[in-house]
Amino acid sequence: MKRSTLVGAVVAAVAVIGIGAAVITNNQASKKGAYSVALVTSTGGVDDKSFNQSAWAGIKKYGQQNALKQGVNGYSYFVSNDSSEIKSNLQQAVKANYKLVVGISFMGGPAMKQVAKANPKTQFAMVEAEVPYKNAVSIMFKSEQSSYLAGVAAATASKTGKIGFVGGVKGEVLDHFEAGFKAGVLATNPKATFVSQYANTFTDAAKGKTIAAAMYASGVDVIFQAAGATGNGVFAEAKAENQATTADKKVWVVGVDMDQKADGNYTTKDGEKSNFTLASAIKRVDNAVVLVANQGKKGNFPGGKTVTYGLKEKGVDIARDSMPDNAWQAAQKAKQQILAGKISVPTDPTKVKQ
Repeated sequence: MKRSTLVGAVVAAVAVIGIGAAVITNNQASKKGAYSVALVTSTGGVDDKSFNQSAWAGIKKYGQQNALKQGVNGYSYFVSNDSSEIKSNLQQAVKANYKLVVGISFMGGPAMKQVAKANPKTQFAMVEAEVPYKNAVSIMFKSEQSSYLAGVAAATASKTGKIGFVGGVKGEVLDHFEAGFKAGVLATNPKATFVSQYANTFTDAAKGKTIAAAMYASGVDVIFQAAGATGNGVFAEAKAENQATTADKKVWVVGVDMDQKADGNYTTKDGEKSNFTLASAIKRVDNAVVLVANQGKKGNFPGGKTVTYGLKEKGVDIARDSMPDNAWQAAQKAKQQILAGKISVPTDPTKVKQ
């Protein structure tokens, strides 16, 4: 994948449309002619605690910064309940005359390519997929870097030496998560056992829970989930496991995209408040979207470019969450080594040998 790097970060914005119908708050529309922005979600909705939610948070921020209202001529979102709805939602956003239309995840890439090509006067931003047109910018992240740090933390904190990865739908983007995490685990503990399984969906929490239950039963005590709403099931299973056992047998989850510490809150058998989110591999989709929106508003839209954000650009990072001191220190040391060029993180999990 060809990657050029655009340095900078602010925070983004989009808004609220259901499927086909705009929702206007404050009973009025924004001023006509404003640089309006619409988000077309991937599956999972704007409260998926992942990509969609981060993009939506950024778009709302952009709207607030620019005195826009949620709805006509302002900022909005279109919900895609499944991948078949993405193309029609993109077309609806264009028809509604939004100046910038933002798409999320590689699942939406094919649809955006078609819609962007057919509508050269509309500007598009595609997160985690490349759209090679002058009216589109492709936003990518070095998620393998934050995943590597998560792997270091997981291997350091694990008591069993058995660590798992649960992915949504396998593809190039998920390969980066898995490869970075696996590399971080094995660089920290070469004797660790690494297991990986894909749910083939980003929307089935029950399936995520089932996969997690099997992994925990096999002795895995840390799972990194990169599975959208399916990953909510991993958190649900970890909560059930931890509520039924003692603190010395705690199992952990690594969050993804957003800081998911709050999802790890639980009460122990002894009535104590605790948390099982070891860390979160953060991807600042919000920052990237707002940067592009502001560039478009100023007439400097980076159309035709692929911009990539890594640790250096503060586009990815790791949140400490409930990491013990030794895991946090190990992750920070690895972060500095990546920034210094001493560690080159792989993006292909098949090339990370156990």
